[in-house]
Formats: sequence, structure tokens, C-alpha cells
Amino acid sequence: QVQLVESGGGPVPAGGSLRLSCAASGGTFSRYAMGWFRQAPGKEREFAAAISRNGGSTDYAETVKGRFTISRDNAKNTVYLQMNSLKPEDTAVYYCAARYTSDPYYLTRGEYALWGQGTQVTVSS
Repeated sequence: QVQLVESGGGPVPAGGSLRLSCAASGGTFSRYAMGWFRQAPGKEREFAAAISRNGGSTDYAETVKGRFTISRDNAKNTVYLQMNSLKPEDTAVYYCAARYTSDPYYLTRGEYALWGQGTQVTVSS
């Protein structure tokens, strides 16, 4: 199974952009549907975005739709989250997650078995 390592977080002013990366190792990355989640202080972890194995299907939470873009490069074993027009309420630890699936178009908001350690994103007003 894959191991996941996120990077790219940091401080950013409101209205700015960041691109998060999640590098996978130890497995066949192209066999995993991927997702991004976030957890703000004092709140439960919440779904942000998901992408299918082949990149052909994506899903977004309403709170990020139109501002965030999830993508993947199976040749580089990496999934990305491009975050634009950031708001202070986007401040959170961001996690990537993976689910093994035989369906190239499979998407899920909740059924992930593998998780990274997270990367902090802090948006200042």
C-alpha cells in the first residue's frame, strides 16, 4: 500500500494562492482514488476535494468549489491541490488520503483507508 507525504503548506495572505502536493510511495499510485481533507482548530476533519484514479472525475466541497483544483500526475505519483482566492476560513491542516479501487472513475468523500501526516495552511486576513 502507498505511503503519503504532503507538502506545500505555509502562511499566505487572504486572496493568495498555494499549491499543495502529496507524494505517494510504496505502491501503485494509479490504482488509488485520492482525496484532500482539512481540519481547522476545534473542528472535525472535512472533505475538500477528490479525484479518480485516471483523473477523469473530480468532486469538490461547496466551500472550495471554484477556488480549489485537484489534479494528479500518475507518472510522478503525486496529487495536487491548487488553492486560489484563499480565505482566513481556509486555515487548517490539510491531509491527502488514498483508497484502492478497481474502478478508474471511482470517487468518494469518505471511504479512505490511507492518510498522510498533514500540512498546515494559515491564511491571514
